[in-house]
Amino acid sequence: MYGFEVFAPEVDDRGVDFIARYRRGRWIEVQSKSKREAGYVFMTKDKFLPSSILYASVAVFTEGRLPDLYLIPSTAWQTPDRLLVDRAHYDVPEWGINISKRNKSLLERFRFDEVVATLLHEKT
Repeated sequence: MYGFEVFAPEVDDRGVDFIARYRRGRWIEVQSKSKREAGYVFMTKDKFLPSSILYASVAVFTEGRLPDLYLIPSTAWQTPDRLLVDRAHYDVPEWGINISKRNKSLLERFRFDEVVATLLHEKT
């Protein structure tokens, strides 16, 4: 898809579900999440440290439709809001995503196609 080469790690000990190379020497690490309709998904902070190469891919499934796909840069959690939350006070600190009708407009900025287009057109 989009000319990416995708590689799955042999061992899942770092919270990275796959690595995608999109240009010679350019790549991203991705942690995948999915949710049916609405709700909360999270990544523990010990496995998801904000970085320019780390992303969360999110598929939101709605019955009778193709899933809505999003690609969220981990750096987006550096400025949490009601969509992207920082749960630092939990026993195991986490970054979360509140998927809801109310937050739909905040999630739209991370539409998969648009974020990938930005990656493909960035200067090296």
